[in-house]
Amino acid sequence: MDLSLSDEQQQIADSAATFLQEASAMPAVRAASESASGLDSELWRGIAELGWGGVHLPESAGGLGLGMVELVLLQEQLGRQLACVPFFDSVALAATVLRELPGSALAQDWLESLATGEKVGALALTAEAASPVAAVHVRAQRTDTGWTLDGEWPQVGSAALADVLLLPAQGESGESLLFAVPAGATGLQVQPLKTLDTTRRLAQVQCRAVNLPVENCIGQGESLDAVLARTLQLGAIALAAEQVGVAQQCLDLTLAYAAQRVQFDKPIAGFQAVKHRCAQMLVALESARSAVYGAACIADTTPDAATLLFHAAQARVAATEAAQFCAREAIQLHGGVGFTWEFDPHLYLRRAQASSQRLGTPAWWLEQVAEQLLDTPEETV
Repeated sequence: MDLSLSDEQQQIADSAATFLQEASAMPAVRAASESASGLDSELWRGIAELGWGGVHLPESAGGLGLGMVELVLLQEQLGRQLACVPFFDSVALAATVLRELPGSALAQDWLESLATGEKVGALALTAEAASPVAAVHVRAQRTDTGWTLDGEWPQVGSAALADVLLLPAQGESGESLLFAVPAGATGLQVQPLKTLDTTRRLAQVQCRAVNLPVENCIGQGESLDAVLARTLQLGAIALAAEQVGVAQQCLDLTLAYAAQRVQFDKPIAGFQAVKHRCAQMLVALESARSAVYGAACIADTTPDAATLLFHAAQARVAATEAAQFCAREAIQLHGGVGFTWEFDPHLYLRRAQASSQRLGTPAWWLEQVAEQLLDTPEETV
């Protein structure tokens, strides 16, 4: 497979890098991450004006009609700059699941709003069990006028910023359901959580007898299970791209510091031990980037579920390990200042650690692949 970028794709990557280096410089990141909302609203407006919210969405929904590769390129640069915006949660997750849902007028309306960046969405997606909704202890009851939703979703990315919450639940007969719950719904409570990574916010979502119209149930049954599973896999690829950006920036910070840090009257960049450790960072980074780009290319060919799962797992595991390794090495190679608040490596370590727990841990993804490889039919005699 040829993983080289086309001229158009390279222009997207280069323009995104240039824009974010200025619009999401570290002083702006620190200011936003220390604010009450955690949102860089000016950056989010700029992203909306550039049309990034619809990068992988069809033109019929106001999108750009591109694909996962282009989404991955944006995610990589956003991760590299630790951008304090709900792009991953609103675009890579919420917009993706709305795109995959068939036959819902309400889903289409919200999709168009997310594509323009006018509205923000948040999807409560979990990967603790084989089905994305199996571990969610939430019940929805059918009423004469619609639905009543009760339950709790412990950790939902960007929920406090969202205009619409996409909440999975289980019906009375055990079938999977997905609801679009407006942020101002009566009985809906969103409690921000204090987390390790202040550049990306999570919140606890609770529903206490939230009454919803019939049309707010935008998906159900086995078809919804398939949509959520596919969204989980596509989301994992997008998150892996962000982790590649984290690893890249950790390497860049380390190389810049090593070139100016002098020991024994020589820059430490000339020491063989430092060179070897930087080379190991580069190998981990490029291996992860290849896995992520390859998974994105596969995703754009609409593969079967087993193929997409395999490549999503490969990208997710490789990128998680690369981000964590490069962040730890960056701190070590910065010496005594590496863990101080004034230097940036600790912010990238926080993002790497926090992201390793989103959408399933690497161990969970490896288990899915192992089950897939071992689940072979018995030979017929």
